[in-house]
Parts: sequence; structure tokens; C-alpha cells
Amino acid sequence: QVQLAESGGGSVQAGGSLRLSCAASGDGISAYCMGWFRQSPGKEREWVGCILADGTTNYAASLKGRVTISKDNAKNTLYLQMNSLQPEDTAMYYCAARQRYSGSYCHLTELYFFWGQGTQVIVSA
Repeated sequence: QVQLAESGGGSVQAGGSLRLSCAASGDGISAYCMGWFRQSPGKEREWVGCILADGTTNYAASLKGRVTISKDNAKNTLYLQMNSLQPEDTAMYYCAARQRYSGSYCHLTELYFFWGQGTQVIVSA
């Protein structure tokens, strides 16, 4: 069982950047598929991107080029770098984990067994 804790959210002006972290405990994430999702009030949870155990990354088409997912297995931490933030990026951001998965469905919320509590990102115009 892995526990996930996001951090790094906050308020930023449009055009700014943030790096979110997702610290894992209870198990090493090296063999996990890790995902980032976000959810705005009144909207469904939206996939941001994911990183497989081998380091392969996939991103939502609408965000590609503005976000980068990485992980540090030694620190057992997942990261989400977000640049050129816009007000529409305002959301709660969640990390998620699924062990031993290397397929093509890392964009699906139902794939993941473990979720963090989220970190809030607010982007002002």
C-alpha cells in the first residue's frame, strides 16, 4: 500500500509557473504507474498526464507543452511542473498510483488504486 501526499500548490498570476510534488510512503514508486489529475468545482476529474515505471510520459493533448511530469525514485516523489499557467488551470490537483501497470490507459481515473488528498492551485488573471 502506498500513501500519497501532494504539496506545492498555491496562488499564482497568469503566466507564472508552479511545481507540484507528490511524496509517496509505504512503498517505493519505481514500479508504479503514476498519474496527475485535476478537478475544478462542478467539473469531472480531468487527466493531466502520467509517467510509467520505465519513465515514459504521456500528457493530455490540451496541456502538452506546458506541463512536465517527472519522478525521483530515490526520493520516492513525483513532480508536476506547470508553466504559462492560466486562470482555467485553477483546480485541485491530485496524484494517483497504480502498481505494475505499463499499458495505454493511464488517462483513466478508474485505473488507479491510490490517491492523494490534493493540492489547490489558483491562477489569477
